[in-house]
Amino acid sequence: MPILKGLYADPNVALFGDTFYLYPTTDGHPEWRGTSFSAFSSPDLVNWTDHGVVFDLPSDCAWADDRAWAPAIGARNGRYYFYFCADRQIGVAVGDSPTGPFRDALGRPLIAEDQYPGQMIDPAVFTDDDGTTYLYFGNGEAYVVPLGEDMVSFDPAQVRRITPSAFREGAFTIKRRGVYYFMWSENDTREEDYQVAYATGPSPYGPWTERGVILSKRLDLGIRGTGHHTVVQIPGTDDWYIVYHRFVVPDGDGFHRESTIDRMTFNADGTIQPVLPTLDGIRPVRLS
Repeated sequence: MPILKGLYADPNVALFGDTFYLYPTTDGHPEWRGTSFSAFSSPDLVNWTDHGVVFDLPSDCAWADDRAWAPAIGARNGRYYFYFCADRQIGVAVGDSPTGPFRDALGRPLIAEDQYPGQMIDPAVFTDDDGTTYLYFGNGEAYVVPLGEDMVSFDPAQVRRITPSAFREGAFTIKRRGVYYFMWSENDTREEDYQVAYATGPSPYGPWTERGVILSKRLDLGIRGTGHHTVVQIPGTDDWYIVYHRFVVPDGDGFHRESTIDRMTFNADGTIQPVLPTLDGIRPVRLS
């Protein structure tokens, strides 16, 4: 079962306190030309409450008005930072709640179109154990940079290119038992072979050892186009869940996608087991 009713893609999941939050792309628009972002919350990763539009480009953003894609969320000192794509650029908005409302923090892009090679889209946030927050981004090329303490700036001299061999977009990073896992989507989101691969490394910058594909289509169930994921860990456990989009089952395509969730597990050597895409999803998760 999709976890949200309706057409949503590029789901970014985060846990703040005892509540999960989800920030997706609103899908179903020709050439992905949506204009607003919504937020959802859940106590258990299964039952979701729709909080409506939390950031609207035409009314809340002075420098872009469509192509509202692939948001991400970060937090520091009781404030929440909403990173978003707009007109193939990356912006940042700030709010006092995970469900907004958010306001544009800069009045301009955080990362402008053509600032670096590739498309400046698909932000993802990772905060390390020392409190440093990193921003990963890019399409065609992948980049990482530590954010400033204000969460709305960075030093351009610290931007690093980290593109794996088959990287397309959708970068996301986690850390488990001292190992960093850099993950991404391969191929085009309009293709049934859109899929997730990963690499491991000793730092947020790598160097990265590519490990292969862990999430791909399952044609026996009509599951296609599995990608642009994020991952969440249940605190105090080694239970991990991967949230991603796929073509709407049974007759969706790259503009008609739905968000879903499945378990993600690790082998004894720390590698990730291939994720089994399902139509059923998961049972409600209890937070201890």
